[in-house]
This record gives sequence, structure tokens and C-alpha cells, in this order.
Amino acid sequence: MNGYERRKQKKIEQIYNVSVQLFFKYGFQKVSVNEVAHLANVSPATIYNYFGTKEQLYADTITYWMDKQLGEYEDILDSDLSFPEKTKNIMLLEAKNLKSISEEFTKALSSELGGLSQMMEGYAEEKVKPFFMRFVALGKQEGYIQKDQTEEAVMLYFNMFKNEIGRYWDRAGEERIHRDVGSLMELFFYGLVGKGQEQK
Repeated sequence: MNGYERRKQKKIEQIYNVSVQLFFKYGFQKVSVNEVAHLANVSPATIYNYFGTKEQLYADTITYWMDKQLGEYEDILDSDLSFPEKTKNIMLLEAKNLKSISEEFTKALSSELGGLSQMMEGYAEEKVKPFFMRFVALGKQEGYIQKDQTEEAVMLYFNMFKNEIGRYWDRAGEERIHRDVGSLMELFFYGLVGKGQEQK
């Protein structure tokens, strides 16, 4: 990568980082290209040169953010942690990420940009699903997920649990979540019966 490409990449990173902060807090409608440009220390023309439209900037920002989160999940999955520790860290990170997204951002996803939901569906199929299949395969290999469970059933269970942790986080706060997460993970893996116990 030559000097020009490095400078361009640095500007794009600055634009993405500012866009994540603004769009996730205020949503699509309430953020202008001029605001992004000002905070990213670039000209509005630079943003239009790189992205074409505000809509494309928004879509690319979401992809950039999701790629970063997925990279963090993959690093956790590839680490030397035990499978329950990996699951706990991924679930906590996912719950934290959901908290960083404002209601305004969620509204924009569901209503303002027609092609965005299709883009996110494509992203989920192309990138999220293969990651989750690796997660399930590892869990089965290490004996933490029953061999006959489907990826779809495990993903549904994971998402239900993660969403409830996110709601609990809103009520109890981050400190209590981290204190209670051990018990929550016991429930996630072993249910109410508990590890090594048989139902009567």
C-alpha cells in the first residue's frame, strides 16, 4: 500500500468511526454528511467521492461495524478459552453491542431505507451463519451441545438468552450482569436441573 492509499484508508477509518457514533446515537435522518465530515476532519466532498450518497455511507458504516464485531467474536472463538468461557464472552459482547444501538438507529433500520434490510439479510447468510455454524460445531465437538441439535435451534436458544441478558442489563446494570453471569451460563448450558443431575 503506497502513501496515497494509506492516507485514503486512514480518512475512511475516520469517517466510519464518526459515522458509527452519530448514526447509532441519532439515526439516519438526524445526521447530515456535513456533521460527519466536520467531526471526521474531512470535507463533505471527500465523503461523497468515497461513498456517493449518504444512504451508501450509512449502509457501508453498518457493514463496517458488523465486520468489526464479527472479527471480535471470531477472535474469541479461536482463543484458548474453554467453550463455556467463549460462549459467555460472545454473549456479553453481543448484549453490550445491542445496548450501544439507540432506538433511533433501530427505527431507521426497519423503515427508512428499503434495501438495507435485504443487505443485512445477505450479510447474515454470508457471514454470520458460517460463524455460528463453527460455534455450534465446536460446542458439539467439545460435548457442550447435543449432537442432534440443529444449528437453527441452537441459534434460536442463543438469541433468546442473549436478548434476555440485554433486557436484564437495562434493569440491573453492567456490574451486576458481570457478577451474575456465572449463574446465567450454568443455566444456559445445564438448565434448571444442573450439571450432572438427573431428573427424578
